[in-house]
Amino acid sequence: MAKKRYAMVIDLHRCVGCAACDIACKAENNVPVEFHWSNHIVETRGTFPNTTFRYIPTLCNHCENAPCVTNCPTTAMYKAENGMTLHDANKCIGCRLCQLACPYGVIFFNKDTPHANYRDSQAAIPGATFSGREMAERVQAPLPYYNPARATTYAGVRPRGVVEKCTFCDHKVAVGEDPACVTACPADARLFGDLNDPESKPAKALARHRPRVLQRDKGTQPHVFYIREYGKA
Repeated sequence: MAKKRYAMVIDLHRCVGCAACDIACKAENNVPVEFHWSNHIVETRGTFPNTTFRYIPTLCNHCENAPCVTNCPTTAMYKAENGMTLHDANKCIGCRLCQLACPYGVIFFNKDTPHANYRDSQAAIPGATFSGREMAERVQAPLPYYNPARATTYAGVRPRGVVEKCTFCDHKVAVGEDPACVTACPADARLFGDLNDPESKPAKALARHRPRVLQRDKGTQPHVFYIREYGKA
């Protein structure tokens, strides 16, 4: 058995649907606006007044049986010893087979230069605001919003021609911190930790509640679990 098996539990009853997780993920990992490492599914069912609403946060499931890893011809997509599904951009040839194999739609391909819209020289309001290029120069970073810590384990900004996805903020986990989406959640709806540790928050939550995963029929054995229901005890 692996020494660690990191996973996340999302308590849908605690979730308030604020999308703070989505925003925190972009800021922490320098994710392009059009990419969604952290995202959500919104479901409305029924006919008024008999309707139900569900808000389901999503991210890479870091599957035990990850089809993205199985289908990668260069081993660029791989399983780390701690259970995370990670990506080596240096090995990536941009074939996108991992993206095609993923049933969850959480892998994104850098077809164009990342953050191109932030590198323009035209101000949104001429004479009143900076252009993206001017702002980047002022903050002395490649982009107007840029977290240098991301580059400790992964490219700070991923290059054109490769894929990218959620890494469970492996750079934060490496120094004993929770992923950014967990820290940013105002309702403490996300629990992250080692499933091999029975005293970890995720392990205790899974023991207390009946967990669910997305698309169980795919046989991927996700490491992102959901407990309870949105808006219900």
